Amino acid sequence: MKITDLLKKDTVIMDLSATDKASVIDELVAKLDQAGRLNDRAAYKEAILAREAQSTTGVGEGIAIPHAKTAAVKTPAVAFGRAKNGIDYESLDGQPSTLFFMIAAPDGANEAHLETLSSLSGFLMDPGFRDELLNAKNEDEIIQAFDLRENAEEKEETAAPAETDAPLVLAVTACPTGIAHTYMAADALKAKAKEKGLNFKVETNGSSGVKNALTADEIASAAAIIVAADKQVEMERFKGKHVIQVPVAQGIRNPDGLLDRAVKQDAPVFQGGGGSASSSSSNEGTSAGSAFYKHLMSGVSAMLPLVVGGGILIAISFFFGIDAVNPEDPSYNAFAKALNDIGGGSAFALMIPVLAGFIAMSIADRPGLAPGLVGGLLAANANAGFLGGLIAGFLAGYIVVGLKKLFAGLPQALDGIKPVLLYPLFGILITGLVMVYVINGPVGALNKWLVDVLGGMGTSNLVLLGIILGGMMAVDMGGPINKAAFTFGIAMIDAGNFGPHAAVMAGGMVPPLGIALATTFFKNRFTAQERDAGKTNYIMGLSFITEGAIPFAAKDPARVIPAAVAGSAVAGALTMIFGVKLPAPHGGIFVFPVVQGSALLYLLAVLIGAAVTALLLAVLKKPVK
Repeated sequence: MKITDLLKKDTVIMDLSATDKASVIDELVAKLDQAGRLNDRAAYKEAILAREAQSTTGVGEGIAIPHAKTAAVKTPAVAFGRAKNGIDYESLDGQPSTLFFMIAAPDGANEAHLETLSSLSGFLMDPGFRDELLNAKNEDEIIQAFDLRENAEEKEETAAPAETDAPLVLAVTACPTGIAHTYMAADALKAKAKEKGLNFKVETNGSSGVKNALTADEIASAAAIIVAADKQVEMERFKGKHVIQVPVAQGIRNPDGLLDRAVKQDAPVFQGGGGSASSSSSNEGTSAGSAFYKHLMSGVSAMLPLVVGGGILIAISFFFGIDAVNPEDPSYNAFAKALNDIGGGSAFALMIPVLAGFIAMSIADRPGLAPGLVGGLLAANANAGFLGGLIAGFLAGYIVVGLKKLFAGLPQALDGIKPVLLYPLFGILITGLVMVYVINGPVGALNKWLVDVLGGMGTSNLVLLGIILGGMMAVDMGGPINKAAFTFGIAMIDAGNFGPHAAVMAGGMVPPLGIALATTFFKNRFTAQERDAGKTNYIMGLSFITEGAIPFAAKDPARVIPAAVAGSAVAGALTMIFGVKLPAPHGGIFVFPVVQGSALLYLLAVLIGAAVTALLLAVLKKPVK
């Protein structure tokens, strides 16, 4: 399959009318939708924005490649847009972008589709090819440029490194999506290695799997290995070699420096001791706070499906009566009890162990999973709650990291028994003993005290808590502060206190809803593209997808973020004043029927908060000329 099977004239925009990142995304999404490539325009845009929230897809050199793999895509496609004067797309090099490629891949995209989409990024690393696209006069010349390039491209994926007297340097590239950055980093490194006359080979860990895999002989002969990755890759094979671990963006931006370091062997020797590793947990230049957040989010992401699915099932059981799950109560209903047993007795019971297990695995790779799961289960059984699970996850992870260092001096013949015997045995034992004798007692008491304090709070203190939680949801709209508030709300649901999470969800719904209202009623403050984008924020806000506000906040943070925080804080405070409680962790307006208290008052709190945000935007933003 060729790129021109996916990039057609009806998905090409020769001159974008957009003037900023948000409107570029809107215009390209609209183009794909008009061409019939999408099932759900709003859902696809949501997936694009979620990817942008992880890191910008403005990769530099005038290129931006927003992309998403989602069921909202009907047919695999590429949309192309050009802006010769450049648009600020928050690129890695800080320069304006002129060439925009929006990749749309369906959930069920086959390997051929993914390989074709991925090869696009490689072509764009050639400055001459970029000039061809910039100078093309019409859609036909754009398509022809890709046709000529593909016909001339040599098949190098399975080629062995060229035989020269230069040292052999190997590389592995990987990004979470595996569509764009993986291959751009690979091609940037290949081009620079060729320029330097190096023996070089790169393995890509993309959406379609591992390609051009490094062999044992090549690894043994290599001077050094560059691992440019933002997800887990197989690392144990590099034991005893000089390994440079960096984010995948460094492979794109700094191939020259990385290759120079590899030739000089300017990197620590990898000690091994696990099955796989994520460079995100050991990247050079990664701060301790960033690493902590990534480990925490690994656990929270794995836990969320259990929380959302289980929580909503518990909430649905309340339809039959608050006490319908109790066989001794006159309102008892067998189906309600089954829902509660599935959601609370099973899904929620796994929540803390899974949180701890995946935090530990993020820190120590696969050997950390079992000790983390056991530590989390011990915390849950001891009523140490969410906090106990967090401690268990980090404790287990770093215990296993310590065990890897401790056992590093064992004979190589014993390497095979480390992950199947030594790490699980001592990891589970030490983690379990520390949890039972040191952690569970004090943390369980602290957890009970916290629940009692929240339960005994007066109205003024509850309002203050609502203001804080609601406002936190709007500070970074899906970032660490937002996730901290959301995680606290889930912890309170687990502890049986449903009030705080009502403030959390209300605070998270307000930013996109407030922006939607502002773009509707104060149109002169927004461009035409922003007004169009604002319409989709109605859906995002009602669905509790705070990230819908990110493009607006990115463009004008000094006005949008304060307005959003103020509205979210008001909504959080009102939920506490109205005495609303929410047993479901996610779902937005769709779970309002299961709130404890008045669903109408809850909706009123959200609408008032959104109105506050909209009015503040009208005051703070100047009319657009």
